[in-house]
Amino acid sequence: MTRTVALAGALDTKGAEFAFVKDLIEQQGLHTLVIDFGVLGEPAFAPDVTRQEVSRAGGSELAELRSGGHKDRAMQVMAAGLQETVRRLHAEGQIDGILGMGGTGGTSIATSAMRVLPIGVPKVMLSTVAGGDVSAYAGESDITFVPSIVDVAGFNRISRTMYARAAGAIAGMMQVEPPPATAERPLIAASMFGNSTAAVDRARARLEERGYEVLVFHATGTGGKTMEALISAGFCAGSLDMTTTELADYVCGGIFDAGPERGLAASRAGVPAVIVPGCVDMANFGGIETVPERHRARQLYQWNPNVTLLRTNAEENRQIGEMLAAAANAATGPVAVLLPRGGVSMLDSAGNEFWDPVADEACFAALRDGLQPDIRIEELDLNINDPAFADYAADLLIELMRRHA
Repeated sequence: MTRTVALAGALDTKGAEFAFVKDLIEQQGLHTLVIDFGVLGEPAFAPDVTRQEVSRAGGSELAELRSGGHKDRAMQVMAAGLQETVRRLHAEGQIDGILGMGGTGGTSIATSAMRVLPIGVPKVMLSTVAGGDVSAYAGESDITFVPSIVDVAGFNRISRTMYARAAGAIAGMMQVEPPPATAERPLIAASMFGNSTAAVDRARARLEERGYEVLVFHATGTGGKTMEALISAGFCAGSLDMTTTELADYVCGGIFDAGPERGLAASRAGVPAVIVPGCVDMANFGGIETVPERHRARQLYQWNPNVTLLRTNAEENRQIGEMLAAAANAATGPVAVLLPRGGVSMLDSAGNEFWDPVADEACFAALRDGLQPDIRIEELDLNINDPAFADYAADLLIELMRRHA
């Protein structure tokens, strides 16, 4: 069966470029379905789904958008309409993947529709903003961004190459299917960071030996949000939240901030969870020159040229402990808190750069004091990366899940 790629774009300003990509994709033996979300000019060629259909799906007539003089309103309507159109087409089996091309406006509209499609559906966005921070456009979705290098405007030796690369990317995704899983196993979400890799790798292996499938998420802000979105959507049977460092970024203004509700998804969903204050000794910034002035005199560690770690202090750790306690207290399913008294990260171990038992204790005390009496809390005289700690965390989660079954 021939698969179909949706091409979503403004055919008044990018029509020739989309026609070029459409031809390249069809040369690979795929079908295309073109959706036009332009507003002002006329489309360069006839789409399969017109802009009038998109605007109506967004709750407005195209004539109203053209006469109103409010570009923001037009973008909102066309984004909503494209989301509804793409959702419907995929549900009806008419499209199997999607490609968009554009600048900031086109990227915003196209990616809003990509985000409504399930994870695993091929999504490619050729964009002028793809070389920068695209987290606002990607959300928790699996969109592949291709930098356009030059603007998506006409044809030159660079743009032709980038259009072809984007077409090749979506064609390749459409033509390669992942092998089927040998068996459906219960899913567990786990959070990890460079400074807790040893712990999570060990726990993951132990859980997999016992018949579970573990989804590991890098605690980079987006990673935590994605993990919690999947938990909220009902994909996971358990949560091994061993790396709650994103709360440190929230408290300190770091770049891996996942918001103040990080940690609440499993509690609200009633999913069994083990919570560990993992890597809460560090907040993350970019290169050392990006660290805010207010933190410059603090203890810093240059993890790599693009990541600088700030050692959290006792007051910040107290706030993090209070937030973790609140997350555990909100649980509607089994939950336990596990404290590594030998340090919460690789750097926070005796003799290493971030070893600070006083700051760690501020977090632990806030958890002890803030937790409801019926919530289980255990303390181990181990570093988070000690094999015995990882094994205990994995076994504790299995215990909670079995009790919940």
